[in-house]
Formats: sequence, C-alpha cells, structure tokens
Amino acid sequence: MTDRLSAAQRVRPILKLARENRASARSQMSDLSLDEQVAAVCEAPMAWRNRILELCPEPEAIVPLLPEAELCFTCKEVGIDDSSWLLEHATEDQIIACLDLDAWKGLTPDRADLDRWVATLAEAGDPTLIRAARSMDTELLALYLRAHVAVDLKPSGDEDWQPPEGGQTLDGQFYYVARKPNEDLAVLTRLLRVLFESDYWLYFRILQSVEEEQQVELEEWALRWRTGRLEDLGFPSWDRAMRIYGYLRSDRLGDLPPNAQSIESSEWPLPVWITDLPAAADHRFSLFRAVAELAPEERARFFYAFINLANQVAVADRSDLADAETLPKAIEKAARISSLGLEHLSQENALSLSEGLQRIDLQHLFRVGVHLSPEDVRPAPHPSELEEASSELAESEVDS
Repeated sequence: MTDRLSAAQRVRPILKLARENRASARSQMSDLSLDEQVAAVCEAPMAWRNRILELCPEPEAIVPLLPEAELCFTCKEVGIDDSSWLLEHATEDQIIACLDLDAWKGLTPDRADLDRWVATLAEAGDPTLIRAARSMDTELLALYLRAHVAVDLKPSGDEDWQPPEGGQTLDGQFYYVARKPNEDLAVLTRLLRVLFESDYWLYFRILQSVEEEQQVELEEWALRWRTGRLEDLGFPSWDRAMRIYGYLRSDRLGDLPPNAQSIESSEWPLPVWITDLPAAADHRFSLFRAVAELAPEERARFFYAFINLANQVAVADRSDLADAETLPKAIEKAARISSLGLEHLSQENALSLSEGLQRIDLQHLFRVGVHLSPEDVRPAPHPSELEEASSELAESEVDS
C-alpha cells in the first residue's frame, strides 16, 4: 500500500499536465518507472484511462502490470468490443478475472457478455485466443459452445451413420450444428480450429462435454471454479459474505464478542488500485476517527481488514463486481454501518472508540450496526428467492 501511495503522489502532477499539455506529459511519462506509469493509469479517471495509456512509451508493457479488476474496468470504459489490443497484452490471470467479474449474472454465465468477451479475444489474435482458452475451465468453454451449437460424435464402426444436416466438422469425428438457423458461428469455429491445431486434448474434452455432460453439472462446476478464483482475489462466496448480515439478539447487542481481539489482517494483493480509503477523510464516520488514533502498523492492518469487509458487503449485496463504482459504494456503506456498531459497543462497555476498534473485529461491528441502523440496509431478496418463497406458500395453502 505504501509503494502505491508514494507512486500515486509522484504521478498526480503529470495527470494534471496531461489535460493541459499532452506533449509535455508524454515527455515526463517517459521518465517514470513502469510502476509509476501503472500508477498514472490507475490514478486517472476512468474516462481518461485510454488517453493516459497512449502517453506511455510502451503501453504493452503497462497492461500486464495492471491489477486484475482495473484491467476489467478499463476494458469496459474503452468498450469491450474495442479492447482487443488490451487483451492481447494481458496476462492469463487478468483475462480470466475479466470473465469472472463481467461475464456472469448471478450464479450462471451471461451468454451475451461471454460472447462479447470471446469475440474480443478472437479479435486480439490466435495466440491470445489460445492462451485464454487454456486458462478457462473446460466447463465454461463447454457452456459457451453449448449455447450456440449441438454436437454429435460419429459412432465408431457405423458406416450408415449420417452427420446432422448443416453440421460442420474439423476432424471428421465431432460434428457441430447451430442451434438457431443462420446463426453466425465464425468466432466459435475459429476457437475450435485454434484448439484443434494447438491443443487437441482440450478440443476433444470440450466437445465431448458439450455432447455428453448435463447443463446443470457444467454450470455447477463452472461456478465452483469461478468462486474459488474470486476468493483468491478477495471476494468471498455469497454464502460466506452474508454472514455479516447474521442475526443477533436485540438484548445482546451491547455484549462484547467472546473472542475479542485486536485487528487481524495480513497484506494481500489487491485486484483494484486503492491507495487510501475514499471515505477516510469523512469525519462523520467514527470508525475512521478511531483509526486515526491507532499506531501505524495497526492502521495498515485495518486497511486490509476493512477492504475485506467492503468486499463482503459488495458480494452480499449482489453488486456488480465489474463496476468501478462498486467498491467505493461498498466502502461507504461498510464505514457507515460499522460506525454505528462501534459507537454502540464502545458506549455500552465504557471503551474509547479506538479501544473498541482494537478489541472487536470489523465483521461484528458491522453486524451490530445492521441491527441498529434506522434504515433497511439488508440486501433485497433475489428474484429466485422470492419465487421459491412464493412456491412454498402456494404449496402450504394447497396442503391446508
């Protein structure tokens, strides 16, 4: 965090100069280290990201150094359809993070978004397309194919077998046919051809999955892989994240948790560019007033613990993780609700705010704050949950 902050402070004058004199800004940018150029790109407003990249002497050297989520934000700002040059230079981890963050809706891949990303990867060139395919789990690849084509495997030894009408094949064994009449399969065919020529085992595996495996099984395994990768980026599963909204007895809200402990959190690679908490300067929040009284090493631990809480809020609230505004909003909510919990517990136990922060973990502060909040801060039920509840109610009425 310290390195990012110092780099950000050094490049901010250049960002201001870029608005007034691009030639001078380009000259100064060439004197920066790669890390400082990354800071310049990430510190720039989203609308300026592409322009700042253009000022870098070698933008292709900067792209793979961007935090994973920041690359996703940048691609969306540029326009996914126009971001092939970014993906061409992205790492495999960055590419998969883009798909995990933006190509899903709820618990399943979003066909339109996944199609858009795959098409852009194809536009970036065959080397990028094969790198991406090898990095994706086979279940997600199979779901992408299954959304567009049906697959038939030629039976061994059956000389009378006829391929499906309109079927295409690359190897004389697997035949695929569009599910919709006149659907353009150019990108899909290019993907299969690249795999057939460069990685036949993966080609065979995904076509076999499309033909044999059940849709629900593919979706379940794809979700498992995605959940694990997002956890590596600091985003917990929805079930785990919802613990921050867990029930507490109203007559026990002032009780200290049994395992009261100081702030515990280690440094971890953040997928977003953040050098300070956006709401930290807002003294309305008692949480940040308490942080100001902590020792430097405790403030550093608090930073990562608080980002972890904000990520839990974002996931539990089903916020769009591919939206650059999601984390700032989650940070503001986490600070506001946790401050309520901190004030209540500190007052009930005769502690100063800083003492309360040192003794009570942030998740518990947030849970207490949720119960004290004068407004409805819990996430709204998902449509699927409402549908399930409605079905259960209808069944109970029938039984009665």
